[in-house]
Amino acid sequence: MKRLGSLWRWTGRVVMALMACLLAGWTGLALWFQAGSPWRVPALLICAALGLAAVMAPWMLRWRGRIWLVAGAGLLATLGWWQTLAPSHDRIWADDVDRLTWAEVKGNRLIMHNVRNFEWRSETDYTPRWETREYDLDELVSGDLFLSYWMGPAIAHTLVSFGFADGRQLVFSLEIRKEQGESFSAIAGFFRQYEVVLIAADENDIIRVRTNARGETVRMYRLDMPPSALREALLGYLQEADDIRREPRFYNSLTSNCTTIVFDLARRIVPGLPLDYRLLLSGYFAEYAHDHNGLVPGHEFSELEAAGDITARALAFSGDPADFPAAIRVGVPFLVN
Repeated sequence: MKRLGSLWRWTGRVVMALMACLLAGWTGLALWFQAGSPWRVPALLICAALGLAAVMAPWMLRWRGRIWLVAGAGLLATLGWWQTLAPSHDRIWADDVDRLTWAEVKGNRLIMHNVRNFEWRSETDYTPRWETREYDLDELVSGDLFLSYWMGPAIAHTLVSFGFADGRQLVFSLEIRKEQGESFSAIAGFFRQYEVVLIAADENDIIRVRTNARGETVRMYRLDMPPSALREALLGYLQEADDIRREPRFYNSLTSNCTTIVFDLARRIVPGLPLDYRLLLSGYFAEYAHDHNGLVPGHEFSELEAAGDITARALAFSGDPADFPAAIRVGVPFLVN
């Protein structure tokens, strides 16, 4: 029994040390990404000292209570400071996320403001264009899921494109709202480093910049959705854009990203969709959609994946920008009405 008691005490101390290590790590990263000069280095040094002491505290019986008291006070101070961080629309934004899209719905008439339609020659050489466009919601005929692979096969950016009977496509993409000179870090995305923005764009802009300017692999999948569900999904994006416009919010790499918005909207249409690791490893999100009957039926996923790689067609395209959507869809399996 004495040995068992010692084992339990040792296990408890290890668990407490691990918890202290995790809390110290979170605090250190929060300070690293959010504490400005000249406070960052002193704050990190204090955090490291308190964190090390807290990790050792379970074995320092004489000082344990005092150490935890000081470390706990430091953690509470950090949490209080953390709550003061607030998102904003008032920053010096990068050109491609400078404007917030918004919409007017008048009956079946959709008026989209600030639709992005940049002409990209490279990531740094482009002609900015923000447009107002009109669509007939009764002419909404298709929805397509795009995955743009920028960090291996497991991680992709998720976009949804809505097609109209006149051949035009309207793409929605939830992205970080970068400030000028800022770049993306998935780790920073956990620590309120970025605001979020919902971009509405032309395919010749938002798909082509990824294939041609950034060198990403892009795959496209036709969604199996009736007109009523397509309309509900589109209106869901418009509501999301309006919510962001009225109240800025932070991007979060886990809970508020380009894939979670698609999943949340899908759950409105098909309640009960299960959580899945492929919501986090977004490069496999299309396979998740296929497993839950969300893609064009009658095909194995491997067939849809191979036929849906539009990268080469996008790179080869040199015609009228209005013809880009049709060109990249050659060979992609569609629904048969």
